Amino acid sequence: MSYKILVVDDEPDNLQLVRRTLRRHYDIITANNADEAIETLKQVNDIEMVLSDHKMPGKNGVELLHHCFEHYPDVIRILITAYSEVPILVDAINTGKIHRYIKKPWTPEELELTVEKAFEASKLSRENTRLITDFKDLFSGTISAITEALDEKDEFTSGRSKRVCEYAIKIAKEMNLSDIEISKIEVASLLHDIGMIGVPEYILNKAEKLTDEEYKLIQKHVSYGLNIIGSIKQLESVVPIIKYHHERYDGSGYPYGIKGEEIPIGARIIALADTFDALISTRVYRDPMPVDKAIELITSFAGKQLDYNVVQAFLKIKDELDLDYN
Repeated sequence: MSYKILVVDDEPDNLQLVRRTLRRHYDIITANNADEAIETLKQVNDIEMVLSDHKMPGKNGVELLHHCFEHYPDVIRILITAYSEVPILVDAINTGKIHRYIKKPWTPEELELTVEKAFEASKLSRENTRLITDFKDLFSGTISAITEALDEKDEFTSGRSKRVCEYAIKIAKEMNLSDIEISKIEVASLLHDIGMIGVPEYILNKAEKLTDEEYKLIQKHVSYGLNIIGSIKQLESVVPIIKYHHERYDGSGYPYGIKGEEIPIGARIIALADTFDALISTRVYRDPMPVDKAIELITSFAGKQLDYNVVQAFLKIKDELDLDYN
């Protein structure tokens, strides 16, 4: 089924030109002014896009598209305009909440490409929204159950995943990552150490220094974690973050020894959050490090074990963290 596009223009010749250009691929509906367009939106279901001329008698195209934004926010809004002055275009974009604009005179190729790209962007946005919703649904069930099981197994790391999640989300927001990337990091940070369930408790609770063999068993928690979450379809996109969260920026991490930009940004962020929490937490084998000392150490890791840009973002948000525990 083709997308429905409502084309609005007070000049019949312009309406017909747009119709002829787009009718091969889309279901075109026309209106001669903003009031007629508003009435059409009320009566016709499943209109996916409003393509409106800018200058019209009565309500202009910007006012019409703003009405669409308020009453039909999911409808894609495109403005056709003869104006080229930047202030006018910026005002039109901000007021009409338009997704894209086309400047007159346009060619059929320009119009077709603009419409196509707008639909592609809308589809991606909806898929990302669905993915975020899937992630949120997981929080109330599967993820909570898994993290609680891990907390019960190791009393010294109880609540650790939630703290790492808090740090990671703040860092990701400071770095202006997208909502979908932040959602992935949120889920991955809650599950990053889930493979610890497969590590023997005597190792987790050992107060003495680990042997080389015991340390190798600890390192296997990454592969254990991947085995646990690998069969959960909704978590496919967070697997790379969990897979590489113990890699280091300089390549000295494990289990794969990759470095720099080869490591997903989410994994680089969790690596810092995880390291910081480990430093300032009480562990069975040592006392917590003072927060100021831990921050100094994290800073010294910039560009080495840790991504320099991630460290800088962390330093900007460190005062927002709830660090009243040990």
